[in-house]
Amino acid sequence: MALPPRVEEVSTGVFAYIQPDGSWWINNTGFVVGRDRVFGIDASSTERRTRGILDAIGTVTSAPVRTLLNTHHHGDHTHGNGYFTEATIIAHEAARELIIGQEPPPNGMVFEPVEWGALPPAPPFLTYSDGVDVWVDDRKVEVRYISTPAHTTNDSIAWLPEERVLYSGDLVFNGGTPFLLMGSVAGSLEALDRMRALDPAVIVPGHGPVCGPEIFDRTEGYLRFLQKTAADAHAAELSPLDAARQTDLGEYAEWLDAERIVGNLHRAYAELDGRERGATLDSFGILGEMVTFHGGPLRCYA
Repeated sequence: MALPPRVEEVSTGVFAYIQPDGSWWINNTGFVVGRDRVFGIDASSTERRTRGILDAIGTVTSAPVRTLLNTHHHGDHTHGNGYFTEATIIAHEAARELIIGQEPPPNGMVFEPVEWGALPPAPPFLTYSDGVDVWVDDRKVEVRYISTPAHTTNDSIAWLPEERVLYSGDLVFNGGTPFLLMGSVAGSLEALDRMRALDPAVIVPGHGPVCGPEIFDRTEGYLRFLQKTAADAHAAELSPLDAARQTDLGEYAEWLDAERIVGNLHRAYAELDGRERGATLDSFGILGEMVTFHGGPLRCYA
C-alpha cells in the first residue's frame, strides 16, 4: 500500500500536499494560505482522498478554500471538486468541457478496484483561455494555460513569481512515467521550455516528490527517447503495442507505470502521421492494450 500523504511547506504560507506513491489516480495538490482565505490547486480522485486534503488544510489554517484551480480535466485532479463547497472553481475553458459528465472508470476493467466514494459533480464555473491572476492577500499567483496540448489539451500551471514556486500539474511527473495519450509529445517538450523560462526554484509536480528544475532535463530525456523509439518502430511498421514489448526502457524502467509507454507510443505515432496535437485517439482501446502489456488491471492504490 502507498504511504500516507504529507504536507510540505515549500515557502512561507505555500504548501504542497504530497500523496505517495504518485501512481495511477494518486495525485499531488497544493494550497496557498492568506489571512482569511486559501487558494487551492487541484482536488483528488476519491472522496476519502479529497477529504484528506481538506483535513490537511485545516491543520494549517481555519480559513476556507475560496478559490480552487483544476490544472487539467483528469479525474484524479477533479473528481473531488464537489467537496470544496465555498470555492470558486477555475480552469481552462477546455477543461470545463471535459469535466462535465466525467465519471470514474468501471472497477476492475482497466485499474484495480477503487473505493471512489460519493463524488458530487462540480465542474469549474470560472474559465479562461490564456490565464488569470489570483491574489492571496498581497501574494500574486499567475495561473496560465501552457498554450499547447501537452499532458492533455488543457494544462495550466500556477506560478508564484516572488517565491519562485511552480505548481506544474501533470506536465511534470517525478519518479513516474509521463502520460501523453490525451496530449502531445512535441507539445510536452515545448511546455518544458516554457516552464524552464520561468526559472523556478521549487516545483510541485502533479505526481511524485517536490523537486527542483533538474526534473525538466530528466523529463526531456524520456520524451526524446520516446520520439526516437517511435520513429524507429514506426519505420519498421510495428504496432505501438509490439514496439512497447520490444523496447528496452533502460534508465526509465524503474519509473512508476511503465505500461504508459504503449499510450505514449500511440501518441507519438499519431504525430509522425501528421495528426494535430491533442487529436482524439481511441483512449479506451489503447488503455486495453496497456492492460495487455501490464498483464492485468493496472495497479492502483487510490
